[in-house]
Amino acid sequence: MISNLEFLQHLTKVIKDRRRQADSSQENLDSYIARLFRKGINKVAQKVGEEAVELVIEAKDDDDKLFKNEAADLLFHLMVLLEAKGMSLEEVIEVLEERHR
Repeated sequence: MISNLEFLQHLTKVIKDRRRQADSSQENLDSYIARLFRKGINKVAQKVGEEAVELVIEAKDDDDKLFKNEAADLLFHLMVLLEAKGMSLEEVIEVLEERHR
């Protein structure tokens, strides 16, 4: 069974692959992520904001399934934004580790 960390690493690889797809002329093989990258950093950042708002809205309700889905959407779009900025989830984790010391 794949661990949570291995899955995040796999998802990071998929996001990187889709960014390369967006940078190439493979529009006939377009994925959601490639289309998002093609729209630019402002659109990617906007999606993170939208997902954050949706998560906050769901946090006020008692539907755990919807809350987890919105949290997953936010994490996913954050990972896409990190790739768009040339950063990694590991770098963010390092910041958290530094703060914890």
